[in-house]
Amino acid sequence: MRKIAILTAIFALTAVPALALETGISYGAYTDLGTRDLREGIMQIITVLLGFLGIVAIIVILWGGFRWLTSGGNEEKVGEAKKILASGLVGLIIIFTAYAIANFVITQLLSATGAA
Repeated sequence: MRKIAILTAIFALTAVPALALETGISYGAYTDLGTRDLREGIMQIITVLLGFLGIVAIIVILWGGFRWLTSGGNEEKVGEAKKILASGLVGLIIIFTAYAIANFVITQLLSATGAA
């Protein structure tokens, strides 16, 4: 059993150079994956996701306003509506802050690496 393990290890280690492939610098041109910078793609994904979350936060704020409007002066319902409004507002602030931080980091990465 030990001989089989040793022979397998030897064959596996000697096969690694045979599996190597000369790719060169222009390898990406033949993959049909696009020519866009990865950092820009990541920023686009972050922008779309945070935009979607912003829409959700606005819907939560509108829902809280609707609940307040339809509370009929009931203090318990008004309190719940205020909590919903506050939660939506805090969420919106967090989303704007996350976008600002992500935009700053990606911009600094692009300028530091000379890609911008």
